[in-house]
Amino acid sequence: MLHTFGILLTALGLSMFPAIGAAIVYHESTPMRHFVATAIACMVAGMVITRFVTPSPEKAKTRDGFLIVSLCWILATFVGSVPMYLSGCFPTYIDAFFETCSGLTTTGASVIDDLESAPRSILLWRSITIWLGGAGIILFTTFLLPFSNIEGSRMSGRHATAGNIGNIGNTQAASIQYLFRVYLTLTAALTICLKIFGMSLYDALIHGLSVVATGGFSSYNDGIAHFSGNSCIIWTFVVFMVIAGCNFNLYGTILKKGIRKALNNTELKFYISIIAVATLLISADLFLKGGYISPLRSLRDAAFQVTSILSTTGQHTVNYNNWPTFAQMILLCLMLTGASSSSLGGGPKILRILVCLKMIRRVIVLKLHPNRVFTITLNRLEVPQETATNISNFMFLYIFTIACGSILIAFNGFDLMTTISSVISCVNNNGVGFNLVGPLHNFYAFSGFSKIVLSVLMIAGRLELFTFFMLFSVHYWNPNKA
Repeated sequence: MLHTFGILLTALGLSMFPAIGAAIVYHESTPMRHFVATAIACMVAGMVITRFVTPSPEKAKTRDGFLIVSLCWILATFVGSVPMYLSGCFPTYIDAFFETCSGLTTTGASVIDDLESAPRSILLWRSITIWLGGAGIILFTTFLLPFSNIEGSRMSGRHATAGNIGNIGNTQAASIQYLFRVYLTLTAALTICLKIFGMSLYDALIHGLSVVATGGFSSYNDGIAHFSGNSCIIWTFVVFMVIAGCNFNLYGTILKKGIRKALNNTELKFYISIIAVATLLISADLFLKGGYISPLRSLRDAAFQVTSILSTTGQHTVNYNNWPTFAQMILLCLMLTGASSSSLGGGPKILRILVCLKMIRRVIVLKLHPNRVFTITLNRLEVPQETATNISNFMFLYIFTIACGSILIAFNGFDLMTTISSVISCVNNNGVGFNLVGPLHNFYAFSGFSKIVLSVLMIAGRLELFTFFMLFSVHYWNPNKA
């Protein structure tokens, strides 16, 4: 564990250098000093630990892998929030912790009241944390597990739940390297496209790092709505959000077996169908009841918001709090769905939703025809009963977590929609909700207690709930039972 944490600290220190560069370019002396001090401290501590601590030759149990993944996320949040707090942008350390946690979990929820007056180096660091959370820390942790004598392939399967990133390459290391190359390519491609379509290099980098990692951080108070007059930028975001919400295994399938094989994937077809149907329904509702004059503008806004919510990116171009109730209900349903399995997005994941729908259908069919043999299949393969049971257990824990979280957040005294949607937003790593956590607001008004609760929910959601909550089990800490 210590050896892993040493490498993590070194990586975090190195990742602060772009923010240091931005502080130098924009003459931000105070943030620069704090970034430099934190980066040096991280790298020195990390190199000392990795130099003098070596992994034990004793084979660790899988449960140790769960603990490493969880503690890596918590440690990264504590360390990453130090320069944020010292910069003076946040009144309390809890606010800085919430902001950093939101980044590293790719949630994109913010507590900064005025983004445009914040130091540019801090805004860049926020986007870097999202990028790290989207893939860097996941890949880093998973890649190290085999070398720490922990069952890495099982861990990556549990972490990416409902999809195993280990089947892209011949080995797990090859799979991780391939996934990381895809991630880098998408980030560079989006940044270049945004620059070509009129963004400044700084804004293109901020949004490129954030959106590809399915995060909602921006450099403007009104978010992507700042560029709503440029349709090329908006549609570029739509395309890349759809790509980021797809199962990354499919890119390996395209490379090995061609695009036709990938297009036959059941989850992908369901994912695209949800986007298409939801976009058309919301677009029609906006044009007929939402006050939109242009059908093309209603289609564009609907497509952007649908892909943003479904991929859990959490960006916005309009204030959808003013949309008709029908359109808002569709967005709420999409928020409860989440992106594809093995994608960078959060939420229950489409594959789980699809299996649950098939399970409901099986129950109905068997009620009518008790003697019929009905198997649940995906991509023409039977889903094992154990997998179906695990998915059912996850969905129950998911609902239970939202219910308990909503009760705790209710102490703020906000309205029902704000309370529930804020919890859903954090558990699903979405970053936006409705009413007081909608497009024109953020989590600034929440109490310190609520921000701590929401931070825990963000980490739990990012770690697929079970990975995090099992640490609180008495059986987990008993070596004779775990």
